[in-house]
Amino acid sequence: MEKVTVIIPNYNGAKFLQDCLRSLKKQTYKDFCVIIVDNGSEDSSVSFVKDKYPEMKVLELGSNTGFANAVNEGIRAADTEYVFLLNNDTVCDEKAIESLVRVMDKKKDLFSAQAKMLQLHHPDLVDDAGDYYCALGWAFAPSKDKNADNYKKRLYITSACAGAAIYRKSMLDEVGLFDEAHFCYLEDVDLGYRARLYGYRNLMEPSAVVYHAGSGSSGSRHNAFKVELTAANNLYLIYKNMPFLQVLINLPLIIAGILIKHVFYMKKGLGKAHIKGLLSGFSRIFKGSDKRVRFGGRQAVNSLKLQLELWLNCLRRIGIV
Repeated sequence: MEKVTVIIPNYNGAKFLQDCLRSLKKQTYKDFCVIIVDNGSEDSSVSFVKDKYPEMKVLELGSNTGFANAVNEGIRAADTEYVFLLNNDTVCDEKAIESLVRVMDKKKDLFSAQAKMLQLHHPDLVDDAGDYYCALGWAFAPSKDKNADNYKKRLYITSACAGAAIYRKSMLDEVGLFDEAHFCYLEDVDLGYRARLYGYRNLMEPSAVVYHAGSGSSGSRHNAFKVELTAANNLYLIYKNMPFLQVLINLPLIIAGILIKHVFYMKKGLGKAHIKGLLSGFSRIFKGSDKRVRFGGRQAVNSLKLQLELWLNCLRRIGIV
């Protein structure tokens, strides 16, 4: 039995899959299998994989069920110690999986470890070297578009970017899988934050390098679809993962964060999408959810520790630290 399952969610990604799967065949680490979870692609994705890579398993979902559900289906189908989630528009350095497995084997308190993601067409620049969450209610990647040479050391992060991250399956069984209500966007931040509430850690491993084309499915860095879903998911994330007192403490900053974001999106002609997303988020909260974290002693103590980190991350976001 293999030690790692590579799970690739795919939606109309035929133009990316050849380079992605070819890079997996070149890995120095060989003890893994691959599952491609297809979200109802209308291109040649499925036929390409079945024809060129028949040893790889394809799960066909029949319709676009979203990133969260797709990877969950892959995780449920996996029977390995680790699962490595990988976007279809990526190319892995030949030692990527080896480096991620090594650090997970060494550090037993790790919930996840993400690769250092570089921009495929500008490999001297970082795409994502770890995600953070701050008291403004913002998830952010301070490494975005920065020089790759500045990220040569391991970093402990709020959450791993699920575009290229390995997870310990036994901890997923305890913490829970990706919340499918997110559909896509911030589902990895929600999961990483939830794992932190359980006392586990997330890390960026710089020796594991993955090149990312970016926006392979949604089309661009800022668009109405992404803005709407992100706004809704962010409110839902706060509701799920913070006890009432923590929400109250952060409320002035959260409101300020929403207003700043709205001005930003208005300038890009996306103000209506942002408002629509916020309304959707409030609607989801008012309906309630059985997935809200139950704050027992362990989670309550860790939420206090995380609160200090949320304030520190505000300073990190504005460039003071």
